[in-house]
Amino acid sequence: MEKYIQKKPIAVCSFLFAVCLSIRFFEYFVIRTDETVIGENLIHKVAGILLLFAVLRAANIKWSEVGFSRHGLVKNTLQGLLLGGICFAISYGVEILLLSMRENGVHMELYVSGFSLTGTAVQNTGLLFFLLCIAFNLINVWMEEGLFRGFLIKVISDKYSFLKANLIAALLFGIWHFVMPVRSFAEGELELGQMLLLAAGYIILSGLMSIKWGLLYKMTGNLWLGAADHFFNNTVASNMLHVVTDSGADKLQIVRIMLAQIVSLAFVAVIYRPAKRNL
Repeated sequence: MEKYIQKKPIAVCSFLFAVCLSIRFFEYFVIRTDETVIGENLIHKVAGILLLFAVLRAANIKWSEVGFSRHGLVKNTLQGLLLGGICFAISYGVEILLLSMRENGVHMELYVSGFSLTGTAVQNTGLLFFLLCIAFNLINVWMEEGLFRGFLIKVISDKYSFLKANLIAALLFGIWHFVMPVRSFAEGELELGQMLLLAAGYIILSGLMSIKWGLLYKMTGNLWLGAADHFFNNTVASNMLHVVTDSGADKLQIVRIMLAQIVSLAFVAVIYRPAKRNL
């Protein structure tokens, strides 16, 4: 297994991605775990972690070798949360400003909701929901960072350049998020044109986010900074902290997320250039 990965890393990564994506589609369309008491499509994420564990063990690769090292755990995690906090503070400010120009009663609320392409329907304020949201997103970040940044970038860049590895990981991460608008279209929530537009937007946005987290992985030698920023995006900006008006909540959520990610990507790209000389 170890030698095969070294010879054909892209083939191995593509196969592992295809298996995980198949499980993801099956859960979204058949099991629909997010419509149960769990409220989250969690099975494919746990399955992804187990598959990654099996592949790493078969290939004799340690978790620390794919970015889960003790080095930088606390420092880089705090830096990642700070990066997410600053960039989203900017995007929340812009979102509130834009909404204030055409809406009444603009304010922020703290509650747990599932991320939806068509709006937030449920507001949960109990402590248990916040704890579950944190736990589920920790699992999600572990799986996605471990697979897309840790494993894919490591094994592909062992044979090819980091740039190629990062772009491949970004492309697959973009495709990974295609399932959300597809299900909304299948359920009649979106028209075909809307679905295609949202799918393209999600692939591009997710791809840019992946490139940024890949650069952070390269700069720090671990996944913690990118994982913390990823966690902040998923937990706070997508699920907990909402901008509400008299006519509804999170009308510009996608704008908020996109702006924050563009700002943070630009910042990371700027600091990556000088840091690259010392790598």
